[in-house]
Amino acid sequence: MTDDAAHKAAMQALKAEREALMANMHEGAGLLMVHTGDGKGKSTAAFGMVARALGWGLKVGIVQYIKGKWITGERQFFQKFPDQVTYRVMGEGFTWDTQDRARDVAAAEAAWKVSLEMIHDPKLHLVLLDELNIALRYDYLDIAAVVEGLKGRPPEKHVVVTGRNAKPELIAVADLVTEMTLVKHPFQQGIKAARGIDF
Repeated sequence: MTDDAAHKAAMQALKAEREALMANMHEGAGLLMVHTGDGKGKSTAAFGMVARALGWGLKVGIVQYIKGKWITGERQFFQKFPDQVTYRVMGEGFTWDTQDRARDVAAAEAAWKVSLEMIHDPKLHLVLLDELNIALRYDYLDIAAVVEGLKGRPPEKHVVVTGRNAKPELIAVADLVTEMTLVKHPFQQGIKAARGIDF
């Protein structure tokens, strides 16, 4: 058998296997997705989902925990779609900037209240809770209450949570968990975060 014929036979077998697998699949309900890990790309991937949703004409809610007043490219871009995107920046800044636990807790609680409103808003298809994992990591919010709130989302609602150090309780109830692994990062070489790449 020639290389071309062997390749064609292998691809035909792969196609048949894939079609058999897909025949047993069904349409899913709303997913709870978690992007965590020490590697770069957690929020980046989540904002890619937002772009996909907008491409289909769907409406999205975004709540940014932690990042606060920091101006980011994603914020500037997605605010250009006010008919499709509800964008709320709720954080007070990075935890090392605020140095005020009571203020951070109050900001996280306010953000969680807005998050629940978005989760239960029937007009929104996808809700992104950016850096919620950081608020949970520092116990600014009660993990049990957050898990119950996420489990109580409408059946069709997709929610994506980002941030390193996702709590085991959140991972346990998620439908999809992706851990970004740090292999190499320019920050380790003394290179600052780059506009349009990191923020």
